[in-house]
Amino acid sequence: MTKPCIICVAITGSLPTKANNPAVPITVSEQVESTQEAFEAGATIVHAHVRNDDETPSSDPEKFAALKEGIEKHCPGMIIQFSTGGRSGAGRTRGGMLPLSPDMASLSVGSNNFPTRVYENPPDLVDWLASEMLTYDVKPEIEAFDLSHILKARDMADKGQLAGTPYIQFVMGVKNAMPVDRDVFEYYIHTVHRLFGEDAPWCAAGIGANQLKLNEWAIAAGGHARTGLEDNVRLDRDTLAPSNAALVRRAADICDRNNRPVASWQEARRILGLRLPEDNRNGQAA
Repeated sequence: MTKPCIICVAITGSLPTKANNPAVPITVSEQVESTQEAFEAGATIVHAHVRNDDETPSSDPEKFAALKEGIEKHCPGMIIQFSTGGRSGAGRTRGGMLPLSPDMASLSVGSNNFPTRVYENPPDLVDWLASEMLTYDVKPEIEAFDLSHILKARDMADKGQLAGTPYIQFVMGVKNAMPVDRDVFEYYIHTVHRLFGEDAPWCAAGIGANQLKLNEWAIAAGGHARTGLEDNVRLDRDTLAPSNAALVRRAADICDRNNRPVASWQEARRILGLRLPEDNRNGQAA
């Protein structure tokens, strides 16, 4: 199999702290440095949250703007994906950074249980976030915590709420949500292909120790992979991951074992149907 594999690095998230792993980047400068290392290791999408100085999650558009500026400067061509997740804010504050027009943003299209609470994504908020993404030319990554979320994405696409072919990410291993189940994983792939076509791109994310397993499954099955300290702070039970880049290199090694080249940022943008950065539009093809 020679299909390039896109590696997404989820650098920070809303939960891990430096007490969990000192390598978790919290400040904007730490995030930019960690992203650059991951980019050089092979990641072509950065999934980004921002934090307050006390490490609590934030939806502050100014922090997102500073992070976007730093990544564009130090990681030219990298796909910037902002999180609109519910741990960082409530209601429409979750989409307050979308006018910055990142390349992508996460979009959870339904509610589900999390370890200690309900992850609420009410229909009116989902519709509003999707409309903002259309307005500002932001491609959504559909976060599928359940099979119904893939079918909801098809419904939204049919209604014109999503532009182009959605990028579906299977999220498995969150406690009280979808466990890591091989039969379910394969049916997710079948469902994406049935609803969106055989060439529709998809990705998989595993939480904690399941990150490695989902990287292996997704890469071997022809999908794309997410890694990073947001989802998992360890290389193994006894070893903390020294950086986001280390987790990216591990995913790249899996690509190599499966004879799949790691996608360049140009290839990743072509696969996902994304625009070129402003300073690469003249005289350079994707």
